[in-house]
Amino acid sequence: MNRQLKDLARGLMKPEAIPDIAISGLKFNSAHICRGDLFIAIPGTIHDGHDYIHDAIANGAAAILSNGRDLGVLDVPQIKVANPRRAASVVAAEFYGHPSRDLQIIGITGTNGKTTTASLLASILSHAGQKTAQIGTLGLIAEGFEQVKSLTTPDAISIQKIFSDLRDADFSYIIMEVSSHALDQYRVSNVDFNMAIFTNLTPEHLDYHGTMESYFQSKAKLFRMLHLDSTAIVNETDPNGRRLAGETHAPVLNYSRGNGTSIHYQEMEMGLNGIRGIIKAGNETYEVVSELIGEFNAENILAAVSGAHALGIRHSDIETGIAACSAIPGRMESFALANGATALIDYAHTPDAYDKVLGTLRQLSKQDTNIYVVFGAGGDRDASKRPEMARVTELHATHCYVTPDNPRTEDPDQITKEVISGFHSDRHTVFTDRSRGLKTALSRSTKGDVVVVLGKGREEYQDIKGEKVFHSDLAIVQDYQ
Repeated sequence: MNRQLKDLARGLMKPEAIPDIAISGLKFNSAHICRGDLFIAIPGTIHDGHDYIHDAIANGAAAILSNGRDLGVLDVPQIKVANPRRAASVVAAEFYGHPSRDLQIIGITGTNGKTTTASLLASILSHAGQKTAQIGTLGLIAEGFEQVKSLTTPDAISIQKIFSDLRDADFSYIIMEVSSHALDQYRVSNVDFNMAIFTNLTPEHLDYHGTMESYFQSKAKLFRMLHLDSTAIVNETDPNGRRLAGETHAPVLNYSRGNGTSIHYQEMEMGLNGIRGIIKAGNETYEVVSELIGEFNAENILAAVSGAHALGIRHSDIETGIAACSAIPGRMESFALANGATALIDYAHTPDAYDKVLGTLRQLSKQDTNIYVVFGAGGDRDASKRPEMARVTELHATHCYVTPDNPRTEDPDQITKEVISGFHSDRHTVFTDRSRGLKTALSRSTKGDVVVVLGKGREEYQDIKGEKVFHSDLAIVQDYQ
């Protein structure tokens, strides 16, 4: 595929200032440059792409897009912009022919519940006969495509490339998780969303955003992007959902755990075997029969049904799609152990998510059930939540097993000290090796006990000092089945 630089950069600078040369591809990484590519230099938190411009040219870059930093005389044309991240979104959409305009794009944002809501909605649409793809924490899930995990929301070039490939493969709907980082970094600025769904907002990523208000404003960008013919689906149980309703020009459809004019449960029963209920949406009612457990999953089902209802999906397809989505990888994923105990793996990594998962298990379990929790806190992330994670866990757990969880560039022992400062009792044991901590918890369990493994989900590594060392909670749990 070749595109003219004049076409790609129109809107970024005066057309007469853009040289008439062909561009064969777009790259952020100078090491991946092929002859004829446009190299887009992005200033990052660790590396600055501008330091690699000369490498990109040596590797065959035909042109450079940068923030205008003085690099001396270059051998190739340089497009100078104020914000290379924003410009990258513009250029990528143009290069791939604005594929999102030919697709139905549903964006889901919120602190918790994005993956489950996306999976539920994808199941509904697939049962409705729509060729549907899902993009998010689980990677790209699309028939005929390799499932490769990356960022929750890929970079601007990757997004447009994926959309282009899915469009060419005749997909109709794309359901994507939209992270606050992606919104803040303009990765989806040139995506035409047909619907946006908000799940909830609780403290997270404050190491990046600084304040909850800044975090909210990043999420709000998705709803400000919506056109008049799009739809906003918001959880009005969350006060931030009510705020978001005022941030968009699109029609708003509310859902909530309470009754009223919003989409809500008319009836609901929950147990360790799943969720049963009736959802009321205007004049329509939908019967819910799901193997997912917990009030938070009941809320995720409500979000998915609200989205499907707004799309006009058939009643029977909504009900069948919900029932068919029986397990989400790494989300309250249950494993029966050989000793009669149960292990649950969940990606929860915030105090609020911990409270929802563990509170649900404590509420639905017998009073004398032992609940053993294996968890840790990630490095280079909001440190203020670490003692709070311990406090919440201690409220529900019989015993806690504190282990490393992606320490990244931080000292894992220091992270653990900050975590255990939140405990008020001695019902915890510290391990410097996650595998040993998890195996100890599993070995201690007996019939009827529950071992909850939080944080990593189905990840297959520990991120230590920039190196990804193999580790799988799932593989260890499966050894005890």
